[in-house]
Amino acid sequence: MRSFTFERAETPAAAARAAAARPDAKFIAGGTNLLDLMKLEIETPRHLIDVNRLGLDRIEPTENGGLRVGALVRNTDMAADERVRRDYGVLTRAVMAGASGQLRNKATTAGNLLQRTRCPYFYDTNMACNKRRPGSGCAALEGYSRQLGVVGVGDACIATNPSDMNVALRVLDAAVETVRPDGETRAIPIADFHRLPGDTPEVETALEPGELVTAVTLPAPVGGRHIYRKVRDRASYAFALVSVAAVVQPDGTGRVALGGVAPKPWRLEEADARLAEGAGPVAERLFADARTTEHNAFKIPLAERALGAVLAEARS
Repeated sequence: MRSFTFERAETPAAAARAAAARPDAKFIAGGTNLLDLMKLEIETPRHLIDVNRLGLDRIEPTENGGLRVGALVRNTDMAADERVRRDYGVLTRAVMAGASGQLRNKATTAGNLLQRTRCPYFYDTNMACNKRRPGSGCAALEGYSRQLGVVGVGDACIATNPSDMNVALRVLDAAVETVRPDGETRAIPIADFHRLPGDTPEVETALEPGELVTAVTLPAPVGGRHIYRKVRDRASYAFALVSVAAVVQPDGTGRVALGGVAPKPWRLEEADARLAEGAGPVAERLFADARTTEHNAFKIPLAERALGAVLAEARS
């Protein structure tokens, strides 16, 4: 690990200003992803800004009947919160499906939201990776791509977003609250927060330089049956081959988002509109623009079967 300097921010706006003044700076809270990347010299910040003392560790009701989950709320606390368990069960189930108990005790809401891909070519500094070194190419395109994306990908990158929490946030229509270096705040719909790779796969979110995530807001509860199903190579501590987050109403209508298949949580509202027709029509729309390899083409029928199991559970 390379040497770095360190400071503790006193307010969210001060943290954002400090980061904007140092292009080589990174925010650090739980550090469950960043420290690993620093050890591998994938991330090489020269300055770390500790945001743990900013008071962003609470879950509070909002005026519209939803919840505001602070950026520093630990994953364990989010999943265990009585209001989240009661009204946003898909989020509790998704968070509990990720990582290990020890990591969930340390990992934060914002850290989970922003975690980097687990593409093996991103983690291997001997391999070309446009996320790690823009313009170097994507070794995954001609490599072993079983874990990688089948939709929303392109010639520059086929990596997937690894988060379980993000998939649940997408199906719930959450928003991400931030503060900019000038002190201005904004709310970014989760649908717009993560970016598809296009020609700039190194730009993964809609955040501006120095902008700090302060909270995730959940809209008023929508009711229905909340289900999260994760298909992976082993029963625990593994990233999804395919995951399905769903909120299904008694009449069969609802919403569905997929993980493990795209560079961002994958949801299409036009696919939601076909949910009452069954898994086949929904999968057909979700994967209409799929781009597979010989190693990961199995993800499409796997996703359809997982979605079918979710819908059967919702009817039971």
